[in-house]
Amino acid sequence: MLQSNKTNKKIHHPIAIFWVGAALISATLSSAQAAVALDRTRAIMTGEDKSISLNISNENKQLPYLAQGWIENAQGEKITEPFTVLPPVQRVEPGAKSQVKIQALPSVASLPQDRESVYYFNLREIPPKSDKPNTLQLALQTRIKLFYRPKAIIPTRQQMDNPWQEKITLTRQGDQYSVENPTPYFVTLVDAASVKDGKTVAGFEPLMVAPKSSLLMGGSTKALGSKPVLTYINDYGGRPTLMFTCQDNRCHVVSDKQ
Repeated sequence: MLQSNKTNKKIHHPIAIFWVGAALISATLSSAQAAVALDRTRAIMTGEDKSISLNISNENKQLPYLAQGWIENAQGEKITEPFTVLPPVQRVEPGAKSQVKIQALPSVASLPQDRESVYYFNLREIPPKSDKPNTLQLALQTRIKLFYRPKAIIPTRQQMDNPWQEKITLTRQGDQYSVENPTPYFVTLVDAASVKDGKTVAGFEPLMVAPKSSLLMGGSTKALGSKPVLTYINDYGGRPTLMFTCQDNRCHVVSDKQ
């Protein structure tokens, strides 16, 4: 399943190009499947990496597809620095596998070195031209988060065994909670409930809290109760839970065991 991001749509006759971000796919595309598939839902480049490779595959067994890749910044603007995609366009034969490389450029040194930065990797499939007249062709575009993690904050094995997400706290602001992230890493929350394995509280929407910042979370404090349970996405695309206990106006993690 793809990770949750915004879903947009652009139509260019005779090919309809759909931007599909993460786990939310519009109803019009519920039966559509991407021909060119990506092997992950997020990518992480560290300060020790000159480049990283992503595996792609053409799931269509009859037709070749072009795979086009590029990087966008946090504002959704296409960029050429500090990362580039190689090759920017490639042909993937029916049923074949390939790789696309994200390469760091020297300008990566200008990024903050005490916290993560976020970008977006885009992969668009371009189908072969149809030999049938007046044919509408669908092309899906996958968009995943690309995190740059400076060398100074690459976590040790011990730190990975004690997730930094456990350090987030909730502070009551009116009838909502503000998520406070004191870590140098992005924290992506995808679910909130009042009990473990419970129903998502009304008003909650997935959110990504930037390093050393806070963000107001949807859903009322009353609905979340005194022991909220939040679900986050880790480096591997997994979805562990964080169990909180609240006292007065603040909540702290007590366990993330599932």
